[in-house]
Amino acid sequence: MEANIPHIPRDISWLSFNYRVLQEAKDPAVPLFERIKFLAIYSNNLDEFFKVRVAHQRNLLQAGKKAKKGLDVAPKQILKKIHKIVNKQQEEFSDIFENQIIPELRRYDINIKRRLDLNEEQKQFVESYFEENLLPFVQPVLLLGKKIRPFLNNAALYLSVHLKCKKNKSAESDYAIIKIPSDYLPRFIELPSQDGEKNIIILDDIVRHSVSWFFPGYDIVDTYSFKLTRDAELYIDDEFSGDLVQKIKKSLNKRKVGPPSRFVYDREMSNALLAFLTDTFELDEADILREGRYHNNFDFFSFPDFGMQHLKNKPLPPLAYKALEECEDIFAAITEQDHLLHYPYQEYESVIRLFETAAKDPRVTHIKIVQYRVAKKSRIMNALMEAAKMGKQVTVFVEVKARFDEEANLRWGEKLEAAGVNVHYSFPGLKVHSKLALIRRVEEGRNHLYGYLSTGNFHETTAKIYSDHGLFTANRRILNEVARVFTFLETVQLPQSDFEHLLVGQFNLRNGLVERIDREINYALSGMPARMVLKMNSLEDKDMIMKLYEASQAGVEIKLIVRGICCLVPGVKGWSENIEAVSIVDRYLEHSRVFWFHNNGEDEIYLSSADFMRRNLTYRIETIFPLLDESVKQMVKDHINLQLQDNVKARLIDEAANNIYRKNNIDLLIRSQIETYYYIRRKSEEEAMEEEDYQIP
Repeated sequence: MEANIPHIPRDISWLSFNYRVLQEAKDPAVPLFERIKFLAIYSNNLDEFFKVRVAHQRNLLQAGKKAKKGLDVAPKQILKKIHKIVNKQQEEFSDIFENQIIPELRRYDINIKRRLDLNEEQKQFVESYFEENLLPFVQPVLLLGKKIRPFLNNAALYLSVHLKCKKNKSAESDYAIIKIPSDYLPRFIELPSQDGEKNIIILDDIVRHSVSWFFPGYDIVDTYSFKLTRDAELYIDDEFSGDLVQKIKKSLNKRKVGPPSRFVYDREMSNALLAFLTDTFELDEADILREGRYHNNFDFFSFPDFGMQHLKNKPLPPLAYKALEECEDIFAAITEQDHLLHYPYQEYESVIRLFETAAKDPRVTHIKIVQYRVAKKSRIMNALMEAAKMGKQVTVFVEVKARFDEEANLRWGEKLEAAGVNVHYSFPGLKVHSKLALIRRVEEGRNHLYGYLSTGNFHETTAKIYSDHGLFTANRRILNEVARVFTFLETVQLPQSDFEHLLVGQFNLRNGLVERIDREINYALSGMPARMVLKMNSLEDKDMIMKLYEASQAGVEIKLIVRGICCLVPGVKGWSENIEAVSIVDRYLEHSRVFWFHNNGEDEIYLSSADFMRRNLTYRIETIFPLLDESVKQMVKDHINLQLQDNVKARLIDEAANNIYRKNNIDLLIRSQIETYYYIRRKSEEEAMEEEDYQIP
């Protein structure tokens, strides 16, 4: 993008998003154990970022001048900025943990003990625990420069040991490393405690306490932890010939031995030891980042809570949707009207019931579904296998290029095939990211279609923590086009007719979005009201950013709700004065995509799995679907309006990446996720009362 056009580099914007996660960890209004969980989320996010995005930038460093010419910012410049931002964030992470979380834990008699703080009973416990549990797993290695250089496992924890020979005090220092077996043992171990105290020691410190056992001829000067993250991108030389599934399987094996993308170390480590490790493992300066005493902080997901529920979020039990969960005939209920559910505020049981009912129903002949990510234990997948065993034609498109879910999807594909399901796998050069299901049922001699279209995956676990919409419909106008999508996925033959209602990647998705934005531009230029509200995970596509700038300059009012990457810069004079962008990070992960066009008072609302990213709009099969039922549309409007009013968890997106909380109308606090839950609960209660009134004779 040209230098004078307002633009935030993608990876820098992502770091700003991850900082919003870290903000939740330092917010004293967030319950203590939830703050600890946000430390884990921040760390897990950062690990994936280095495995993929930083690895990508490092590979660009090796690219030729021709490849670099099209880049907005030189990779070297981006990497330098990434390191500067991450180092600053890591210092704040350590400060939050050491000076906020640990003192707050002490208020509740929860103590994280270090080896020098242990009493005699605890020392004996630690030594026994080490002997009984760790000895089979720890792997001490005395380093001799490049002569002895063990392979560092991806994301494994290591303790570097600074040694001095006891017999020869004048000899140079020696160095060793020990693997901390956090992949086999819990990271947090409860210690013997008295008087109501709850004492914990971190596994790393048990190894520190016992390290002298391995080096009896040495004095231990000090120990420092480190970790190496490896490039986790799948590099497939040729996606367009041969067996793509086999190539992905082969590439997965290489992921564990990929080149380094990040070496993190305890910032207290001496320069001499750091230089020795850097030389021994042939690390580049660009690989190396400082962290605190502990790494792999995603292990905070397993931090013990001691049953102290008052230090967690107040439970918001998912609400039953009785219209589908308790009806006698789920297909009749869907025929009668469209149903839109919003997870995790409502139970996912309706989705599961649809597939379990379809599997057993003798009138159901066909079931088709797209699998992108699914739960390890999935009632939906079990229902599909049961349906196939009962003689139904079941077709599943399995996207095996779903990052970090490739192995799980391959396993599910094999299980489904073994059960008689027709399984289709990834396209070369494309990802299938649509969230679609279609059921054909014979009723009175005629074929009827039932569909489920969603913004989220068919995943029973993430449905409890991701905020998504799911539409149940029997609308033939929509489902005939859904059937065309499945025909394309199965035959790779272009649809015989155009899509009129759906916007589908590779066909009409990008142009369809541009047409609707242009329509708002034309309304604005004609002096008519023009407005858009666009909610998504990420906004990065350059052409779409320019189109939104064009709309703003024409006078279109644009509200953006973008959880993650936002390369567009709002509020810039002459460019984006009519654009406001916010990001909401709260107890649930905002995952739904909603596109609301004013359309001169005839509101059009679309839901989707697609973000405004080049990969989504150009290299994926995505589906954007309209809401045609007015009551369903109103529910989404109400939900979006709550998010636009959020003044508790909404942060303003700006070029400076300040992540300032929006504090409009501060006399009335509106936390949109909580308000959404109670909005849905009130609607459910009102519908129940209306039903009772209707049944009174």
